[in-house]
Amino acid sequence: MRFGRALTHRPWAWVWTLTQPSAIRRWTAVLLITLAGTLDASAAMLDAETEALLIEAVEAAAALDQYHARCRGDSSNRRTENLNKLLTSRLRMTVLRVQDDIFPERNYRRVQERLQSDFLATLRELGGCAAVKDSALPGELRARYEEKMRAIERLP
Repeated sequence: MRFGRALTHRPWAWVWTLTQPSAIRRWTAVLLITLAGTLDASAAMLDAETEALLIEAVEAAAALDQYHARCRGDSSNRRTENLNKLLTSRLRMTVLRVQDDIFPERNYRRVQERLQSDFLATLRELGGCAAVKDSALPGELRARYEEKMRAIERLP
């Protein structure tokens, strides 16, 4: 009865109860939990084809960046950063999140170590930077990277 009478005498009393610090903290916590659930669900909503494309794109960007760092003295990681910008704008995820959540290793450090060792093995097989500069590998790496970037841009 007391609550019903309060509403008749003070119609905005419920606003006061919702704006108390404890209520604000409670609603903020509910909102953050809800948002966190939707952000984690974005990686789960990717189909196998898109996941494969993302893995190939990260591998292509890493290989091209490692070539430029190792053989050209350019350690800017420009291709990985451009891929990161594209992934963030199109899919709301980052390269590190792809490495953590989609790669089989499920750990970005292990992924980065594997990508680096794979590139160094390829570099050794071809005879080092001097031989690679004269080969078709730089063009192939660039073409593969650009193809994956265009494929990500075409994603819905």
